[in-house]
Amino acid sequence: MEIRKSYLAIIKAFPGGWDAMTGAVGMTRNALENRIYERKGQGVDVELAMLMQTFAGTTHFAEAVAIQSGGVFLKMPTDIDHRNEDLGKKFRELNVRLGAFASTFDSAIDDDEINAKERNDLERQGADMQRTIAELLALSFRVYCKTDERAE
Repeated sequence: MEIRKSYLAIIKAFPGGWDAMTGAVGMTRNALENRIYERKGQGVDVELAMLMQTFAGTTHFAEAVAIQSGGVFLKMPTDIDHRNEDLGKKFRELNVRLGAFASTFDSAIDDDEINAKERNDLERQGADMQRTIAELLALSFRVYCKTDERAE
């Protein structure tokens, strides 16, 4: 998702849309539109983007920044009372994704060529697996590491 599209998605997700968001951030609709559409030398700064995202209860801006930076945004679970169950669920999810990936890969190379649609499917599934692995690692470290220290 592009950064500007993330702003628009945030506003759309906010109850009341543009009018409510302008009231929440304390500016006129024209002022907010000028920032979002980068008119008259204006733009949305990180603080405003984060404020709008928080008000709307979304992660659209964070996701857009992560994608633009070549990564993915991972929202961490807030409740980890079921530690082993959560980790087990992530491992099972990863195995399901790997099985689907293998099936898609086999179908893609069946004719000895990976076309554009097949490539997109493989890349999307690969990114989903990477996201699941990152979530699994982050959850494991959150549950089992006593501190945030890393091995040197």
